[in-house]
Amino acid sequence: MEESGSSGGAEAVINLGIGSSVPISYHPCFGPHEDLLLLEADDNLVSDIFSGRVTLRGLPDEDAVLCTKSKTYAIKFVGNSNSMFLIPPSNSPGFIQDDAHGKVSVIKLAPGNMELVEVSPKLDKLKQLLLESPFGPGEVDAMMMDNDGSEKNLALYTWSDLVNIIQASDEELLKGLESLSAIEIDGYWRVIDESYLDMILRMLLNNCVLNSWSFDDLDEEEVVSSLVADEFPTQLAGHCLRVFGSEVKGTNKWKLEPRLVCLHFARQVLREEKMRVESFMEEWRKKIPEGMEERFEMLEGEVLTERIGIETRVYTFSVRSLPSTPAERFAVLFKHRPKWEWKDLEPYLRDLQVPRLSMEGLLLKYTRRAQSRPDAEPIFSAR
Repeated sequence: MEESGSSGGAEAVINLGIGSSVPISYHPCFGPHEDLLLLEADDNLVSDIFSGRVTLRGLPDEDAVLCTKSKTYAIKFVGNSNSMFLIPPSNSPGFIQDDAHGKVSVIKLAPGNMELVEVSPKLDKLKQLLLESPFGPGEVDAMMMDNDGSEKNLALYTWSDLVNIIQASDEELLKGLESLSAIEIDGYWRVIDESYLDMILRMLLNNCVLNSWSFDDLDEEEVVSSLVADEFPTQLAGHCLRVFGSEVKGTNKWKLEPRLVCLHFARQVLREEKMRVESFMEEWRKKIPEGMEERFEMLEGEVLTERIGIETRVYTFSVRSLPSTPAERFAVLFKHRPKWEWKDLEPYLRDLQVPRLSMEGLLLKYTRRAQSRPDAEPIFSAR
């Protein structure tokens, strides 16, 4: 390589034919240029990058991730033993053009490049942040009196705040908020206090009985109006329908989902206790509204059972409380129970979605499978 004030642009290298060569020289501005990094990306990502449809997310003490509209990518540095020369385009600022020498100028020697690897969104922090300040009856009273002073001592987060804090794409962040049954109130994303949500649901069910409404054919306007008359905010009245029901396509009607309603009351019965299965089922049945049928299968991923002597007891163990990253998820599961039957384990893995890794791949990576005989149910333990 020669050192020269003359220079040629990157266009000469891009259009270089196979088997051809071109002389190179140092650019007058040659140096480390630590603000310049090589990034390797596929065609779709390149299009998003040059169209400004990507963002870098993460706090100063975190490794940054790159997010498109729907996906999250870890950014990893990959070293290269071969020399990689960065040649600026001829129209770059300060570029000196001298075609007479027929050379291209190198501005930097790159030791490697940044590589993008699709990863799962990091949503555990979202759960932690929103659960710090659930929306409860006290704030409802303040809202009714047009007094927002109650917000001053709360940790509240707007969409803009969450985008800057949570390492997830916009679509993944929205799905995370939906999974937490979060709602935007006065510009802040909140989860509703469980006891307060219980009050709204009970009143909704009571109104169904009083007005002879079918659980499968609820008019949203009527439901919301009745709850507002019972002094619940309009926004939370509609939210209750979305938490415990599903919209009937093509209509303005809603259907209460038995599994969601029954699961809510199962949590109310169990809380942090361990109960005999028979006692639990009896108490649970008392709370279920007439017209709905409780089934133990509804509680997959929410409760576990254990044998104590001749008794079988049931207790809360919710997938909602588990980490979203596979390594941490399996660590918690095997700490809680060293050996799992597949029928018990599967509900706690169902929501894991890891790019490029199937459920079989997850099991191979994190578990050991054992069978006492070919026709026996497999048992999984930590690898």
